[in-house]
Amino acid sequence: MRKFIIEDKQDIAPFNEPARELRVLNKPLWLAQRDALAAYCETEIPVASLGDVPNTNEEMIVHRDNLYFDEPYIAEFIRLARKTGLACRAAFSPEDKAFVTYALPLTRGIKTEYKLDETGRPAKDRRGRDQVDHYEIDLWYFPKGYHPETPIVPVIVDSGWTEAGYYSVPDYMSNRGDLTHFLTKRSMLSIENWVHVFFANVILGIFSVGHRYEARVESSNFYRLKVLWRSLIEQTQLLSCSELVQIGENSSIDPTAIIQGPTVIGNDCTIGPGAVIGNCYIGNNVNIAQGCQLMLSVVSDGCFLPFRSALFMSVMMENSIVAQNTCLQMCVIGRDSFVGAGTTFTDFNLLPTPLKVEAMDGALEKVGQVVLGGCVGHNCRLGSGLVIYPARMIESDVVLFASPSRRVIKKNISYEESDHHELRAEIARLHKRKYPRHHEEADLVESW
Repeated sequence: MRKFIIEDKQDIAPFNEPARELRVLNKPLWLAQRDALAAYCETEIPVASLGDVPNTNEEMIVHRDNLYFDEPYIAEFIRLARKTGLACRAAFSPEDKAFVTYALPLTRGIKTEYKLDETGRPAKDRRGRDQVDHYEIDLWYFPKGYHPETPIVPVIVDSGWTEAGYYSVPDYMSNRGDLTHFLTKRSMLSIENWVHVFFANVILGIFSVGHRYEARVESSNFYRLKVLWRSLIEQTQLLSCSELVQIGENSSIDPTAIIQGPTVIGNDCTIGPGAVIGNCYIGNNVNIAQGCQLMLSVVSDGCFLPFRSALFMSVMMENSIVAQNTCLQMCVIGRDSFVGAGTTFTDFNLLPTPLKVEAMDGALEKVGQVVLGGCVGHNCRLGSGLVIYPARMIESDVVLFASPSRRVIKKNISYEESDHHELRAEIARLHKRKYPRHHEEADLVESW
């Protein structure tokens, strides 16, 4: 099977980088796509649009390069598409709560198809709204090549969602919306916003992977016995045995550290005494010092967490540092960034107002989440003791000093608002800009 990839050059704020370069479960998105399709495709050819796919008679698959999908999803799509023998486009149902909750908000690349009445117009529901039949994403299958005149049929791929709670909270917090997530057996997402990076890594990523392990243990007596036997041999708790906790080569883990699976730890990592890690993906060359706590989080290669740092449902890209006594909840941190000690990312509006996130066109849109942290771009430097409001963005290459004039971050911070611009020129130029916006001149980028 041949594979054609439609290039999407739109930058994702605040990273100022296309989605294909951002990390999902410790892989650049382009590599995650390649690995998911490795069993079906050996070569890949970039194209500008679907119309640029050559007119051949070969079996092929076409997808946009900002689309995240895991192996179970792509396997199910190809199975269903081959079964039809027709040209197909991946779709999902409006009843699929996982995809509707996480894939639809803040997106422009998902096509909505409506139900039609006998006159050929969109059918209305009881409230007079157009009834949605299904949603289509930029993933196609062609059994005998792409031909523009050939009709394309939608193939509904079910996420296999299950509702799961993740907080136990008082009524005054939960009465503004259920604090639950919809976990999947098959994950897919069009990454067009930093919130989608969070969803792909955490909710549709490690949280859903953990749920799949639980479902497997409950449904398979043989697998349950396998896990139990492994824990007995290793004299560990069930969740800490090597069947659920994978550790790479040359990693040093203190005996007092508590690690519960499913967790993946890469090569050459150091985990200090008293560290607690539960259901996480840890990359290579990561240093997690004493007393750190990580839950449902993704930490990429080369990151450093000094003592008493904490991550809950958060993502750190490569070579970043979150200093001591800093807790990230539902946040995304870009690569090569530093977050100072004691900095607080708030994730909950004290008054029951909906959380809004800036979309691609600059408009603020509801994200459909009760709690959500913030996002820091690449190559940022944040001082100690800052307080950042929920769902705020800090653009790549920004420096924020802990000063009396800027202690609380109430709005998105752009590069032009970075504190280092206020310094003397000979000092300001020490912080090089590496991630300019797509329309800005390339000579702003520091040579590597």
